[in-house]
Amino acid sequence: MYLAVVILLMFALPLVFTLRDLPSIHSSAALLLAAGRWFVFWSVGVRSATAGLRQIAQPGFTAHQIFKLEGCDALPIVSELGIANFALGFAGVLSAWRPAFVLPIALSGALFYGLAGLRHTRDTRRSFNQNVALVSDLFIAAILAAFVTVAWRR
Repeated sequence: MYLAVVILLMFALPLVFTLRDLPSIHSSAALLLAAGRWFVFWSVGVRSATAGLRQIAQPGFTAHQIFKLEGCDALPIVSELGIANFALGFAGVLSAWRPAFVLPIALSGALFYGLAGLRHTRDTRRSFNQNVALVSDLFIAAILAAFVTVAWRR
């Protein structure tokens, strides 16, 4: 289920919404800008907001399934991470209605997912879910970094 949600939010839905906008796109830069908008909405907005809500409500999933931590000592920290995820995600969702939010959220998302992905690389005995997190974090960080680079120059 985790893999399906990640694929849907990090690839499929941004792609579908970008393809929906194709008739109004007339250059490769415009294509990247449209794709960036939808990656911000789905991958940063919806993914981070839903992950944050889950980390707040069920911190054990992240602690036990993603980080392979045992016991309950880390649960308050995971809940705090959930609050940060939700805050970033909420702003990402709002970017669909406030285009001025897209670039700052893309930059924040690129940093967050890029640094999280790099942190995952240090775990030498990763579980399947940790590998999903690593690959998806680095993938979205690269997409967002490309978007930020093009948008910043415009």
